[in-house]
Amino acid sequence: MSPADLEDGHRIVCHLDELLEARGMTLTELAERVGVSIVNLSILKNNRAKAVRFSTLTAICDVLDCQPGDVLSMAR
Repeated sequence: MSPADLEDGHRIVCHLDELLEARGMTLTELAERVGVSIVNLSILKNNRAKAVRFSTLTAICDVLDCQPGDVLSMAR
């Protein structure tokens, strides 16, 4: 987590890279299966998202067979 992230007022970290690697899936494939643009998923993956819709998070969890806490965590 960079100092700039802390300046934005959040410490939420996205773990899509690790989840995708563990499942042998690309970001492009995830975007297609979730039904969102690769650009939006990339923003989330790179910890630049300001918000995420619960419906998007639900779809990500469904496709990756995981829980929201596997996708996002809070840095200390």
